[in-house]
Amino acid sequence: MMTTENKSKDFFSDQFGLRIWFRLLKWVCPDYIYEEIEGDLLQKFQRDLKMSGVVGRAKRRLIWNTILFFRPGIIFRNTLRMPVNFSLFSREINFKHINNIVGWFVFAIAFTVYFLTVEETASYWDCGEFIAASYKLQVPHPPGAPLFLLLGRIFSFFAFGDVKSVAHAINMMSVLASAFTILFLFWSIVLVGDKLIGASRTTSLTEEKTWLLMGSGVVGALAYAFSDSFWFSAVEAEVYAMSSFFIAFVIWAVLKWELIGDTSKANRWLLLIAYMVGLSIGVHLLNLLTIPALGLIYYFKSYKTTAWGLMVTLVGSFALVFFINDLIVLGLPTIAGNFEIFFVNTLGFFFGSGAIVFLLLVIGLLVYGVHFTQKKNYATANTLILATTFVLIGYGSYSLIVIRSSQDTLINENAPKDVMSFVRYLRREQYGSWPLLYGPYFTANPVAYKYGDVVYVKGKKKYEASDRKFGYAYAPGEETFLPRAWNPEHKEEYENIMGLKAGERPTYAQNISYMLRHQMGTMYMRYFFWNFAGREGDEQGADWLTPSEWFKKVPAAIANNRGRNNFFMIPLFLGLIGMAYQCFKDRRNFSVIAVMFLMLGAAIVFYLNSPPTEPRERDYIYVGSYYAFTFWIGLAVLALADIVNRIYKNRKMAAIAVSIVGLIAPAVMISEG
Repeated sequence: MMTTENKSKDFFSDQFGLRIWFRLLKWVCPDYIYEEIEGDLLQKFQRDLKMSGVVGRAKRRLIWNTILFFRPGIIFRNTLRMPVNFSLFSREINFKHINNIVGWFVFAIAFTVYFLTVEETASYWDCGEFIAASYKLQVPHPPGAPLFLLLGRIFSFFAFGDVKSVAHAINMMSVLASAFTILFLFWSIVLVGDKLIGASRTTSLTEEKTWLLMGSGVVGALAYAFSDSFWFSAVEAEVYAMSSFFIAFVIWAVLKWELIGDTSKANRWLLLIAYMVGLSIGVHLLNLLTIPALGLIYYFKSYKTTAWGLMVTLVGSFALVFFINDLIVLGLPTIAGNFEIFFVNTLGFFFGSGAIVFLLLVIGLLVYGVHFTQKKNYATANTLILATTFVLIGYGSYSLIVIRSSQDTLINENAPKDVMSFVRYLRREQYGSWPLLYGPYFTANPVAYKYGDVVYVKGKKKYEASDRKFGYAYAPGEETFLPRAWNPEHKEEYENIMGLKAGERPTYAQNISYMLRHQMGTMYMRYFFWNFAGREGDEQGADWLTPSEWFKKVPAAIANNRGRNNFFMIPLFLGLIGMAYQCFKDRRNFSVIAVMFLMLGAAIVFYLNSPPTEPRERDYIYVGSYYAFTFWIGLAVLALADIVNRIYKNRKMAAIAVSIVGLIAPAVMISEG
């Protein structure tokens, strides 16, 4: 016969909601405290159930008693009862608990700062559009951000019917996403730092190493939290805050995957990463640029490092970016469009029939692929097919665009109601194209048209040809490799920047110089220095603050400009120290961070091939690059500790001292920002 206590335990084990509270306690509490708390709470639950006879009331009391444990007085009482040798960073305390507690503490700091500085209404540019589109699930400018809209719609409910509070409620979504970005960045820096100092996270760490890892994580994470561009995105309804969250999550997830020895368990993390990559497509494509860094981590864990192996990994990673962006995001809808034309125009079927057949065909191939690879025990192929499936499931958020557009919402840009218009919407065809590897100079004059595919629009019974895509042909010698000065609409700006006479064609050297000095320099490095050195002000075209201007007397209008930040280059110097230290101590993981830094910064500059002026400062599109740099800011704590250890031979004091010194960087950034 079962005792009353056993019956209560069985009842408790069947209640999913109650288990959550106990798992929360177990996650944050040392084991011996948890055992005592669990027994006390279970006894109170039994007593309440016996007295009231009402299960629901006893459950509510249990939840309330669990919450009461977190009162400061009770926490302090349990702290006093711990062993005498207890300290926050004692060997007796499991590193996992410390890492979790400090991580959530950093999360709380970031969330509090963003909560206090969040925009109460709509900011300039796209924010108003995204707020309005989220509130009524409408269709914003191409290529859309359906997952952002769905989550924004959920957050708009917290306005509780007050339309004047909708903007603030949706802005809070960015606040929460950004705080979680800082949390995962902290954990990622700790994981990278762990490998740098040769510590093992499977056992309790020494006190000084724990200090170092926590200090590096806090310094790096808070430096990113208070960087100018990310902080700005964190408090408004733009896609870059949530995009940063997806970047931070997949980097943290692949670092966790790296620690797992069991292949079957490790593959689950790869599938989670694939799903998050798919979801991120519904926010912004920025997350795809992390794939080369993920590929390097996969290679370093799975294979012996060779020069050829590195080259193959990087080529394969770029091929994977192409596969997802061109073959999945753009390719599958394009093929579906071809099916649609054939089924509707040739076979006479109803609108949408071709797309439905293609969708069923894709699902059937995926199901067969998973079944076949499992049957034949092809583990790698099975994982690849499952990962593709999870990417597609995440990408499925884009169905929102077609569904809502067909309802003729008030904001319905490009009206992507059918497959053909949806493909044009995804391809951003309204913005035109630009040359990447080969094309004309801005001085070139077209000599002929080059016609492309037919443009179909939905008619009464079939799709009708309405236009043809076209481009321009140029005379020999008017085109070049890597055309950077290409846009004739900005003729005067090109001439001013390169010192050309009116109508003069630039030389190839001037073309490349323009790319390095203006596109990489003014349109990227200037923004980079804004975030880690200082900023002259918030006027359009404001430069970064050089050392010669730190104490220079300037007009009151400039000195009092609230956008003027002077970080004294402290974050920049720390980042350079951490970069050099990791380069010499851990080449593998240095290459991972460096590839991520370049892919999310310089590679974007190269791909966008921007004209010399923009309608607004676009520092926010490079936040992923700043994210990568803050890894090195955090790792500078380890570098400085190593230097101090060589001088004073006191590892514990060195760890504490350099952690405090490192906090100067985020302290200056928050005070100036």
